[in-house]
Amino acid sequence: MMRWRSHEAADLTKTHVLDEGQAKVDELNASLGPLVGRARQYCSSDCLRRYLCARNWDVEKSKKMLEDSLSWRKSYRPEDLRWPDVAEEGETGKVYRADFFDKKGRSVLVLVPAKQNTSSCEGQLKHLVYLMENALFNLPPGQEQMVWLIDFTGWSFSTAVPVKTTREVVNVLQNHYPERLGNAILYNPPRIFGAFWKIVKHFLDRKTYQKILFVYSNNSESLKVMEELFDLDNLDAAFGGKRTEVYDHEKNGRQMEQDDARLSAYWEVE
Repeated sequence: MMRWRSHEAADLTKTHVLDEGQAKVDELNASLGPLVGRARQYCSSDCLRRYLCARNWDVEKSKKMLEDSLSWRKSYRPEDLRWPDVAEEGETGKVYRADFFDKKGRSVLVLVPAKQNTSSCEGQLKHLVYLMENALFNLPPGQEQMVWLIDFTGWSFSTAVPVKTTREVVNVLQNHYPERLGNAILYNPPRIFGAFWKIVKHFLDRKTYQKILFVYSNNSESLKVMEELFDLDNLDAAFGGKRTEVYDHEKNGRQMEQDDARLSAYWEVE
């Protein structure tokens, strides 16, 4: 009987927490006032929960964050970005959405810094934003996050993304895509990356910092992370998987254009 009561109390506590969470969502929704068009479409209950979670369920702080994002989306128009806008940035396969999910059903973005082929901060950011929108649009029902897989093969200071660009990427990710990053896996970063990391880590808030995982192919313990998160049959050989297929820009472009058509229909874009 005591065991049953313990379970009952736990269920009641869970229900209370859920009710409190929904009350916060309702409060935030009401505080935003009437929304129209894409702003209304963007501000789903799940979206409001993400912003609340990012600001420790403080409604006023969440409202400020969300209003800033709505302003950013109105001016930057990430949902209007299309493959032809960023195709040149993607020619080398420096960043692309993988055609598989991790074991949790999260979309996967693969980043290979050594394949950098442009110098425009604006173009690089636009490319990444486009791919984040694409990755999130392709999530299965019930999943809200993506994973970044970063391959450091051939990384050097000469190929590294400038600190200015990195800071801007972090700013956009943390402020306008809250709770969207599940993990960022840094695979085989060289020792010299440590100097770059000492600078970059100060741009990260605590929640984002805790999602960063360093994995080394010569460390069996850290490799367990890959086995826990990914089906090795799907995972590229560069990350310790069994897949040997290389990035095909034309094939990837065709998939992106198909996704663009579905995305346009979702946002009712002509």
